[in-house]
Amino acid sequence: MKKNYKDLSNAIRFLSIDAVQKANSGHPGMPMGMADVATILFKHFLKYNPKNPNWINRDRFVLSAGHGSMLLYSLLFLTGYKSISLDKIKKFRQLNSICAGHPEYHPGTGIETTTGPLGQGIANSVGFAIAEEILRKKIGKDIINHKTYVLAGDGCLMEGISHEAMSLAGHLKLKNLVMLFDNNSISIDGPTNLAVSDNYKKRFESYGWDYILINGHNYSEIFKALKKVQNSKKPTVISCKTEIGFGSPNKSGKASSHGSPLGRDEIELVRKKLGWKHKPFKIPKNILNEWKKIGIRGSKIETKWNKIYKIKKNKIEKIFKNNFDKQIKSEKKNALNEIKSLATRKSSELILNTITKNNNNLIGGSADLAGSNNTKTKFHKIIKSNNYDGNYIHYGVREHAMCGIMNGIALHSKFIPYGGTFLIFSDYCKPAIRLSALMKQRVIYVMTHDSIGLGEDGPTHQPIEQLSGLRSIPNLNVFRPADRIETIECWELALKNLKTPSILSLTRQNLDPVRNKHTKENKCAQGAYEILRTNKKIHLTLLASGSEVNLAIKTSHKLAKNKIYTKVISVPCHEIFDLQSILYKKKILGETKLKISIEAGSTDCWNKYLGSQGFAFGINEFGRSAPYKDIYKYFGLTAENISKKIKNLIKK
Repeated sequence: MKKNYKDLSNAIRFLSIDAVQKANSGHPGMPMGMADVATILFKHFLKYNPKNPNWINRDRFVLSAGHGSMLLYSLLFLTGYKSISLDKIKKFRQLNSICAGHPEYHPGTGIETTTGPLGQGIANSVGFAIAEEILRKKIGKDIINHKTYVLAGDGCLMEGISHEAMSLAGHLKLKNLVMLFDNNSISIDGPTNLAVSDNYKKRFESYGWDYILINGHNYSEIFKALKKVQNSKKPTVISCKTEIGFGSPNKSGKASSHGSPLGRDEIELVRKKLGWKHKPFKIPKNILNEWKKIGIRGSKIETKWNKIYKIKKNKIEKIFKNNFDKQIKSEKKNALNEIKSLATRKSSELILNTITKNNNNLIGGSADLAGSNNTKTKFHKIIKSNNYDGNYIHYGVREHAMCGIMNGIALHSKFIPYGGTFLIFSDYCKPAIRLSALMKQRVIYVMTHDSIGLGEDGPTHQPIEQLSGLRSIPNLNVFRPADRIETIECWELALKNLKTPSILSLTRQNLDPVRNKHTKENKCAQGAYEILRTNKKIHLTLLASGSEVNLAIKTSHKLAKNKIYTKVISVPCHEIFDLQSILYKKKILGETKLKISIEAGSTDCWNKYLGSQGFAFGINEFGRSAPYKDIYKYFGLTAENISKKIKNLIKK
């Protein structure tokens, strides 16, 4: 049997070696080192069906150490996933190949998430495990009873996100989560002791994880460890002592096997050492058939599971069914009947009260600021280690992990995760936000205290460049609503955009309503729209977002007294406006040569709308600590100052 395991493991090794060599680029060391662990996992424990990669009760296998992507592609090909053929493996790292340098999420392929930025896969896996627990509680353990296995390396565990995510996983006692730690003590720069002297056992146990240390090349030890975790009561780390570049006479155990091809001469030596007599990309029939049999095992498991699933199918569908349209319509009417000044964070709370009342698929949370970002409603139940019958997660002060975990929740099934923090702390979240956008996941980021309007907390907490930076991320909608109605409409768009994550940038300070008439259509759906006109014939266009729409309206009225006529354009979402037709954009921007933007932040992202004669009112330096009205005055963001400067511009 040991000979059989070796053959199976070597098939992974040599597919990986050959693909990296052909591409002349990649990381052969990790697949060579972890091939034995992967073989035992896929052969005996991992529950999956290559014929139905979307099977809801499959185990999730996440490659957090994404640079070792050829390990994953080899496994998917060998076990019979149609998504990965031998020809595609031969195109590893080439243009438009599914076998990209680092795994990129594709639904229904076996590639569960996009990894590469180290540690992200760990956070995703915590999200998978949380979603599984929630779903199991709702549906029953006879239908939902799977695990998440995440393969992480030394580099993953150096990243701060790993500490955040693993700490929360231990706190929640996620017994369905298993980490396979590729403990090879090598990073790109050399031995990990150049930078790390952690006591891993103590570290993981302090998080509340079980810790098992094994020889990652001993099949018996691998099997026993994986067998043990099947009945674990808490998350488990299996620390696999492996040799990076296993089988390479001159490069095993060395950084030289980490991130570059072995070279043809060295590959020949590996072939001799491991007794692999086959040409590049050639897998003997008997070995390939054995791997295919492993894949077929999963098909039989799902067939058996389907008999139980049929009985509860309606129950599952009901959980993921939502009635947002009806609820949003109702909230819009409520807003028009209760016209008053409100902070948009409070407006967001009111719409959340409505949409969380009867929806089971909205999973909320906050990075320790629930009372400030108003993300928790009276209809939320807290998810705890002893009770997953809830829909709200206290993430603690772990912004980065929160966002990575939300990606995992979104990827797991049809849950819609949202999480809150201050906009300034989007800096801590950005790598995970970027991956939400890259993977086209419906993740909603509620980010409050979105400008100098938060006041006395000062420049450390006042976002200046954040909006501009976030707006530069492809496939990310950054919403900055101006009042309660716009907040409702932006929430509606965030919920309906199935393949685009959203940021809701919300105020701390109260804002006067800018809309007081009912409209069936969602005006924010155009990204920008006319909200006020002081005359049929106008001299200039004022563009603003969020809290500064009110300021633009006041400025417009002030200018009208001097017979300078304007239209005010609310721009709740640059990204959606940029997608509108040329005709519509011309309607909004083409009426006047002079265009003025007003926003309490960096002006960079407005220049594309203003043209050569335009002018941007904003802030291109750090804020100040003071009451917010004083800060607005200090930076010249008042109707008096703006109208005065506009008059001077017109005179010129």
